[in-house]
Amino acid sequence: MPRPKKPRYCTPFSGYNLFKPAGVPLFQLPITELALDELEAMRLCDLEGLDQEEAAALMNVSRATVQRLLHSGRRKLVDALINAKAIALVGGDHIMPRRRRWRGGRI
Repeated sequence: MPRPKKPRYCTPFSGYNLFKPAGVPLFQLPITELALDELEAMRLCDLEGLDQEEAAALMNVSRATVQRLLHSGRRKLVDALINAKAIALVGGDHIMPRRRRWRGGRI
């Protein structure tokens, strides 16, 4: 029996959870599942510009875990874009919403 996954803190995602190429019915497309922790790692490192150490601290995981999440998430994303696949965002029991912290009266 494998060890349970450590809780990973992610920003709650409130957007669409399925993306597909325009003009093709969904039933004709293969679906690639992108985990929310992979999306969070890419958001922190690629969009926010944080390094892997900072992203790991925010997600409460090791730097090596962030590196694996980035590698698998980028691979899935590029595969879906190049091969015209749909992308479905999926969560898991180990995904925990990150709480906001008060900083001098601001959130």
